[in-house]
Amino acid sequence: MEKYDYLIVGAGLFGAVFAHEAKRVGKHCLVIDKRNHRGGNIYCEDMEGIHVHKYGAHIFHTDNKEVWDYVNSFVEFNRYTNSPLAYFDGKLYNLPFNMNTFYQLWGVKTPAEAKAKIEEQRKELYSFVAVVTYCCNASFGNSC
Repeated sequence: MEKYDYLIVGAGLFGAVFAHEAKRVGKHCLVIDKRNHRGGNIYCEDMEGIHVHKYGAHIFHTDNKEVWDYVNSFVEFNRYTNSPLAYFDGKLYNLPFNMNTFYQLWGVKTPAEAKAKIEEQRKELYSFVAVVTYCCNASFGNSC
């Protein structure tokens, strides 16, 4: 019967990296997974020369060069910057919100101006909620 230093449950990103690093320092690992492949949710299938993300698209984020070099030592990662946009009222806006978004929406140029505008809208929203609640209670009692 073979002996192992580690039993690793799950062949996803963490399990695979841990097993690799443990083996590199002379440890014996048994990796088990309910799926019939390594890689967990980042697994890709090769379909006619195209890598297809079996469990959905995945993005690896890091600003650490050492980590980036490490993961690229196994497989080349594509550099990707996630730049989501929101379409509202016929215009595109940056997400997540930043000063450029606030400038596009309101023409504000400083964080203080943006904070004041957000506070103004918050007060308007709470005033509206208070009016609706009051009208509802006045019309239907406390049952609405």
